[in-house]
Amino acid sequence: MDRLILLRHGDAERHSASGEDFDRPLTSTGRRESLEAGENLAHLGFMPDVALVSGAARARETWAAAAPALPCPEVRYDDRLYLAEAPVIREAADAVGEQARTVIVVGHNPGLQELIVMLLIEGAAAPQLIARAKAGFPTGAAAVFLIDANGRPAFDGLLMPGGRRH
Repeated sequence: MDRLILLRHGDAERHSASGEDFDRPLTSTGRRESLEAGENLAHLGFMPDVALVSGAARARETWAAAAPALPCPEVRYDDRLYLAEAPVIREAADAVGEQARTVIVVGHNPGLQELIVMLLIEGAAAPQLIARAKAGFPTGAAAVFLIDANGRPAFDGLLMPGGRRH
């Protein structure tokens, strides 16, 4: 894997018809955030080879909104990514990264945010960048990391809702 993209699902409804958190759909804001995230990633030339998507409704809907801008040869829905902790997300990405250059993971906080912080620390990022990552990773945001031949990450950018790149 040469590049890892971590995309947090878009804004979701507080409740689902079933009463289960797993089934919460996106709000109209969440659908817009997800569409914009896909378009912004595509505009920057980030095209995934594999998409790993949490099985939760809000993550599936996020991918459905982003996917038209990010044609991806392989999409894997994985219930293990639902509210997964950082090591589980990293393991899943690394496993598919053996056969793919660019992997996108569509998932949830706090696991995605924790993984971002871990990757920044591992990649010796600036302390202010690590502090910013610890402060929050909002819905519809994407963090991009380059991965070198030794598996070491290097921060490549943060795309916030509204098209802001940091």
